[in-house]
Amino acid sequence: MAAVALVHVIDDEEAVRESLSLLLEVAGLSVRTYASATAFLDALPKLDVGCVLTDVRMPGLNGLELQRRLTQLGIRLPVIVMTGHGDVPIAVEALKAGATDFLEKPFDDVQLLAVVSSALAASEQTHDEAIATARIAERLARLTPREREVLDRLVTGQPNKTIAYDLGTSPRTIEVHRARVMDKMGARSLSELVRIAIAAEGTRPPGEPSH
Repeated sequence: MAAVALVHVIDDEEAVRESLSLLLEVAGLSVRTYASATAFLDALPKLDVGCVLTDVRMPGLNGLELQRRLTQLGIRLPVIVMTGHGDVPIAVEALKAGATDFLEKPFDDVQLLAVVSSALAASEQTHDEAIATARIAERLARLTPREREVLDRLVTGQPNKTIAYDLGTSPRTIEVHRARVMDKMGARSLSELVRIAIAAEGTRPPGEPSH
C-alpha cells in the first residue's frame, strides 16, 4: 500500500490552521494540524511521506528550533516555514539548518500550493529511495561471505578465471556463485548487477570493507 502524503500544519493561531487546512484539503491534500511545535513532536506520528508547514514565530519552540529538533531526530520530512517580514532572518537560519523553503506573509494560495507540492514530491522521492535502499540491504544480507567476495570482484570487471585464482577455487565454482549472486540480488544481467551493487555501497554497515 502506498504511503499517504500528509501536510503537517503547525501554527498557534486556530484561524490560520483552519484556513490553511481548508485550502490544502480543497486542493486534494491530506492535512493534520497542531497548535504548537511541541504538540507536533509529542504526537510524532509515523512519518513516511509528507511535509511540515510551520509558522516561524510561536510560543515555546519556534520554527527554527523545530527544524533543528527534527534534524536531531533524523526525520527527513521537508520543512516549510511561514514568516512575517520581520522574521525573515529567522527563516534564513531555518534554511541553513535544513528547511526546504520559506513563505513570507502575506503569500497567495497559488504560491503556497506550489511550494507544498514541490516539498511533497521531494518527500515521495526520498521515501522511494529509502525503500529501494532497504530492499538492496535485505538482498545483500542473504549473500554468504563467499558470495559477497564474488560480487565485489564481479562489479570491478574481473572475469571468472581471475576471481577463481584470487579466491583459490575453480572457474566452475565461481560460475555457480555468480548465478546465486545474480538470483539473490534480483539481477537479470551483469550490468544490472553492477547498478545494484553501486546503489548498495551506501547500505554496508559502518566499518565493513568492500573488499
